[in-house]
Amino acid sequence: MRECSWLFRTLLLNVSGLLKNDVLWSGILSDKVLPVNSSDTVLACAPALNKTLCGIQRKGPFSENECFKNIAKDLVDYEAIISSYIKLQNLRSPAEEVPPLNRTLQIIHNLLKSCNFTWTEKASVEENAMWGKSSFDNRQKMLMIMRAFHIRTITFNRAVGYIASGEHKNTPSPF
Repeated sequence: MRECSWLFRTLLLNVSGLLKNDVLWSGILSDKVLPVNSSDTVLACAPALNKTLCGIQRKGPFSENECFKNIAKDLVDYEAIISSYIKLQNLRSPAEEVPPLNRTLQIIHNLLKSCNFTWTEKASVEENAMWGKSSFDNRQKMLMIMRAFHIRTITFNRAVGYIASGEHKNTPSPF
């Protein structure tokens, strides 16, 4: 679990750094966030509570497996999107854009390989539907996606910290 915690922290720091990358987001002023999926990671990885979480009641006790399954699904989804972006022919500056995104992909690969995830399905991205012909529009969309990924990596780190603490094993089920 220690290696996974370190890798999740590395991913958070990496994505935080990507959001500050002047080359990737040059000229983009948008502050919008664009989530990529509708996974249940936030609910599945929330600590066991005796009350509802944002108006949503957990349907059972906290499950490490369910939490990790949702995290893995998110990682696979973001991996597919980043990979499809890197393959675009109209990148503004491939030599400067691809390396930092490849580092992010490498961290995701390491997480999926090192942290006993049960999610094995590969995600795919319909590139024609996802990306357009304009480099600027694609970079703007990718920035919004990376902002959502940043928020999700915060969730991952909190969940892994909760699991590593062992607190979930000591909390009685509200059911």
